[in-house]
Amino acid sequence: MVRIRLAVFPAVLLAICPAVLALNRPEVTFQVFQFPANMIPRVDGDPADWAMVPDAYVIGTDQLVDDNGRHAKPDPNNLDVRVRVGWVKGMNRLYFLYEAFDDYWDFARPDLHNDTFEVVVDGDASGGPLIDKGHRELWTAEHVGEARAQADDRISVWEANRAIHGVHAQNYHIFTPAEGKDWTLAWGAQPWIKELPYANAACSYDFKPGEAGKLVLEFWITPFDHAGAEEPARAVESVLSENKIIGLSWAVIDYDDVESRGNNGFWNLSRHHRMYGNASLLCGFRLMPLEPQFRKPIEAQWSFRVLDMDRRLVAFQDLSMGEITAWRWDFGDGATSTEQHPIHAYQRGGDFVVVLDIEGPEGKSRRAKVWDVSIK
Repeated sequence: MVRIRLAVFPAVLLAICPAVLALNRPEVTFQVFQFPANMIPRVDGDPADWAMVPDAYVIGTDQLVDDNGRHAKPDPNNLDVRVRVGWVKGMNRLYFLYEAFDDYWDFARPDLHNDTFEVVVDGDASGGPLIDKGHRELWTAEHVGEARAQADDRISVWEANRAIHGVHAQNYHIFTPAEGKDWTLAWGAQPWIKELPYANAACSYDFKPGEAGKLVLEFWITPFDHAGAEEPARAVESVLSENKIIGLSWAVIDYDDVESRGNNGFWNLSRHHRMYGNASLLCGFRLMPLEPQFRKPIEAQWSFRVLDMDRRLVAFQDLSMGEITAWRWDFGDGATSTEQHPIHAYQRGGDFVVVLDIEGPEGKSRRAKVWDVSIK
């Protein structure tokens, strides 16, 4: 039995992050595994790089519901999936490993009719409709009346749709497998998000259309707070950081008949079928810190920010890991401090070597940065 570790967040956290309240399944928060920076998975269709990810991070078929109503519960002899999601601190990417067994893989046609892993991500959990269809329906439902209809003539439906279609949240309609076509449909006005340097994918399988078998899909995507139709120049990536909650969900669309117009099941992690076009219906996922086995007992790290260049005033922030009892800063100009987060005024300009030494029950650590702090 696969265990799923689910973190229930207190009301205090929800109050700090009100966007989370808009997400589906608010009683539970799924988890995104943090890969160490020196162990980033290679996207090659081989799941070996994911062996370090504990089973507690696996989200299986037992968490999905067929909201088409064709199946009361999952049958692993028909369809069985395992999904793991990862991230790397300092990189705005989400990594996925999708492993699936299907008793009938349907991917012979070049159109939308294809077994599919549909992923929707909202990097800042802002919620709201994200595809043109949802935009039109919301507009009609909330802005009825002759006066409003006349005002709408000032902007075309095409222009309005491009202003929202995949902009603040993104839908990846991933073909499993994709033969003779792109690995995914990026459902929006910005197909460039499915290509390097914003995404990459690799798949491995040994079955033919209509056969049973296991598929392994590895991919990574870049979530965007703003990804407009005007190409990547004005795009804004979602900043991923520890403990941040993002909106994320997926559906497994299972076809079992190449001639049929309908599918055999729409297996959804969300409890709302329309999650594919409304980010408020996604689930909450937490970007986890490193697991204990990948952390150093004590490690010095820090950052800085120039508060006032005219006064040469610099704020230093301790970012060290571990239990720390003492800090010693050497600012490179002869001055020192034992504060954890000091502010220092340089008396002269120059390029400085700044050193932070820390100490705790597990030992000592040092972090020097050469000429990062450059004051003119």
